[in-house]
Amino acid sequence: MNSLPTYDFLIIGGGLFGAYSALYLAEKGFRSCILEKEAALFRKASIVNQARLHGGYHYPRSIATARMSDDHRERFTEDHKAFVNFEFEQYYAIEKYGSLTDAAQFERFCNFMNIRCERVYEHPLFNYSRLEALYLTTEYSFDPILIAHHYMDRLKAEPKVEVRMQQELLHAETEGDHWRVEVRDHARGEIAEVRAPVVINATYAGSNAINRLFGGAEIDLMHEISEMAFVAAPRIQHLGLTVMDGPFGSIMPYGKSGLLSVSSVAYTHHRVSYEHLPTYPCQTPETTCRPDFLADCNTCPQKPASNYRKMLAQMSQYFSDQVEWQYFFSYFTIKSKLQASFIDDSRPTEISLLRENPHFYCIFAGKINSIYEIEKIF
Repeated sequence: MNSLPTYDFLIIGGGLFGAYSALYLAEKGFRSCILEKEAALFRKASIVNQARLHGGYHYPRSIATARMSDDHRERFTEDHKAFVNFEFEQYYAIEKYGSLTDAAQFERFCNFMNIRCERVYEHPLFNYSRLEALYLTTEYSFDPILIAHHYMDRLKAEPKVEVRMQQELLHAETEGDHWRVEVRDHARGEIAEVRAPVVINATYAGSNAINRLFGGAEIDLMHEISEMAFVAAPRIQHLGLTVMDGPFGSIMPYGKSGLLSVSSVAYTHHRVSYEHLPTYPCQTPETTCRPDFLADCNTCPQKPASNYRKMLAQMSQYFSDQVEWQYFFSYFTIKSKLQASFIDDSRPTEISLLRENPHFYCIFAGKINSIYEIEKIF
């Protein structure tokens, strides 16, 4: 009799998609083991984001992504309403110079999607000399930190889910109708093995490294070391602005934290890799970061210098001089997207079966609203 720990599912990655998958499967009666490489869950993309509950506005050049964002918005909002900031006004604007979408196109898109889009011709806090058009919309923000604690508490209370931290996958092979996986437990300093008939890769930036380990097809990805800056601005504490579409930038409440998150296409992304695995010059033996085993950028001595001054310089030009800014800190992480997304800025959710008997799935998703897509598979 095989004495190896055996589960119904192995889930690689302890972000929101991995956590939700494990809890959903537990409701179905399945036992899962989450293998997470960091010392804590929810350390990377799950919290290093703009905390936007996408209502579809963001993607006027990708109807498919806009529809998917809007399809799941109401359910996610209802399920997580204790962690959602409903108390702010969210504006979208068309930049006067260099936008890939003009005001008429944006209005047609919103009408087609049947989402709120009210033209605002005067507002004392905005600088109209840089804006072709300004629109009041309906979009909320979630609090990633509160949601992370919510899911960590649920995982601790769920007996059908085991969470193992600081795990490095070393080898995977088939054993009949099961996967046999060798892992290095960095917390205990030992090598261990686990078994399961189904493995789910929910690692996001690490997707291709895990796909390669299990002999699955790799995804054509690009990877960006990205920065999210956090500021305070009392005059606009209850206001958000997203500027479309080309000279993209956005500032909005970061959930219920009282801070505003700032993002900019021009300055958020510091270093880009077009390799299947995220590969950068800053990955050295001293950083313990490898393309196939990524470290936490926030604790890395080689992380980029902050671009917050450039982000604020870009975004402040859309506001009046009444608005004053105070920078607090930045989070960094590696964000990945399909190389094809460069054309239309799409962010599809893909859950692919890459191996059969035993089964190996890869979840690749960039939007928090789409966690429910897992329910279409299992």
